[in-house]
Amino acid sequence: MSDIHKSDENMKKFSSTKDCKNKPETVSKRQFLKGAGLTTLTALLGTQIPFYKNMPKGLVPVALASDDEDILMGKKGVTLLNDRPINAETLVHMLDDEITPTDRHFVRNNGIPPHEFLDSDEIDPNKWTLTIDGFVDTPLTLTIADLKSRFEVIKRSIVLECGGNGRSHFDPPARGNQWTEGGIGCAEWTGVRLKDVLKAAGVKKQAVYTAHEGADAHLSFTEGKLPISRGMPIKKALSDENILIAFEMNGAPIHPLNGAPLRLVVPGMPASVSHKWLKRIWIRDQVHDGPKMTGSAYRVPAYNVEPGTKVPKKDMVIIERMPVKSLITSPESGLTIQKNTLDIGGFAWSGERKIKEVSYTIDFGATWHKATVKKPRNDGAWQRFSATITFPKDGYYEVWAKATDTHNESQPFAINWNPKGYLNNSYHRIFIQVNQG
Repeated sequence: MSDIHKSDENMKKFSSTKDCKNKPETVSKRQFLKGAGLTTLTALLGTQIPFYKNMPKGLVPVALASDDEDILMGKKGVTLLNDRPINAETLVHMLDDEITPTDRHFVRNNGIPPHEFLDSDEIDPNKWTLTIDGFVDTPLTLTIADLKSRFEVIKRSIVLECGGNGRSHFDPPARGNQWTEGGIGCAEWTGVRLKDVLKAAGVKKQAVYTAHEGADAHLSFTEGKLPISRGMPIKKALSDENILIAFEMNGAPIHPLNGAPLRLVVPGMPASVSHKWLKRIWIRDQVHDGPKMTGSAYRVPAYNVEPGTKVPKKDMVIIERMPVKSLITSPESGLTIQKNTLDIGGFAWSGERKIKEVSYTIDFGATWHKATVKKPRNDGAWQRFSATITFPKDGYYEVWAKATDTHNESQPFAINWNPKGYLNNSYHRIFIQVNQG
């Protein structure tokens, strides 16, 4: 990682980011900006501030001083959960597109994105390189142009979901970003198959796991310290046709906060495996033990536990697939209607599997009705469901959705509690008021 860090002088310059504090959800945009540090301001502006050290304390940059409440430049309908590192989720009703627009795609960072501290020529897509090494016959160093010329370029719509999506609903609470339901998106990614690149490098028979490294810096800016380095079983890396090394998002360059100029896109696994600002994939002869791969990070108990149970680390297992899940994205929860019918819609997904059925209930689970479910655009994409509901009388209703996948696994009503608040796939619920007057 030494090649991505600045000199000691520049690291001191960026030490001001340590002064950033998590902001409460109720803080106004102006209050938030007055207290924001360099890391947050550069992310909002999408560029560096050369004379940041001269800025008066509390000054709100004029480019950000409008009444527009969008917190992140190039992102709309997202809620900031944390500004160090930057994490933001999408409002559920803003996810009602089969292809999630870039400006509505969630952001999950573990460190400092490279566009906040590297010079523009260091993140120039034309100069960016990716190294493939470790247990391979022929180590490779590839430019993005090399990837495009040497391998088949494909487009895939892929669901990416944070492993902690839904954490805010755990009781007792689990530590970490308090995602509600919006740590998910299904963008269209353009890139080359990971398996094709690994085949070109020649994976040795000793290979067990991949390991991924990016150009982001640790929050401390400690030389050589990675903020995150996860991986996947080599079997999945060599067999899944839809794992991409991607250089475009929705037909355009990838958004800086979503991993520009190069990232992995891995369907079915926690989105943390889909490494952003990708610089290196090395093949290991053991399960990868990088940051966020050991201890309790992205792991759940090997058995069901009572809420609040302290689970020994030896009993925590790596999350290798995301569970069956659904979201009602239309209408927005809290709608009051003046008729007794309502069209609902949303999406369902289940790791690398397909969805067989989506059902809904308006009587708290006493009776269930099937929705219409569309086929996915491709393997790894979510599936649209829709239904028309008839309400028997005026009043308060909750609409619950439940998906079932091709392995007959269904969403549960109650959360399967775990210490880190991962994999919440309980029913999604919205409420509707019927008042026909």
